Amino acid sequence: MSELPPCPKCKSEYSYEMGALLVCPECAHEWSTSDDVTEVARVIKDSAGNVLTDGDDVTIIKDMKVKGSSNTLKVGTKVRNIRLADAPGDHDIEAKVDGFGPMNLKSSIVRKA
Repeated sequence: MSELPPCPKCKSEYSYEMGALLVCPECAHEWSTSDDVTEVARVIKDSAGNVLTDGDDVTIIKDMKVKGSSNTLKVGTKVRNIRLADAPGDHDIEAKVDGFGPMNLKSSIVRKA
């Protein structure tokens, strides 16, 4: 049995063939085996429109309640060495925040430092 490629959208390994298409059971994405799959670089911008890259330092621009904690992430909190990622929902930054630990953040609530 031949090895099928992972889903180009969610990277799931469980793709299967359905006629001439490949289907992902996890995100329901369908694609053709003849599609020329090329990586498209995703550009992530902060709240001011600056392009973010891995390793940048950012500052929080809005108070936020942190799920599972009684503390609040305050305006002006500096987050160092961010990583851009395809996290759940529209959270596209992974980082360790001092006092909170690792978390996913939205690019719309940060400003490049």
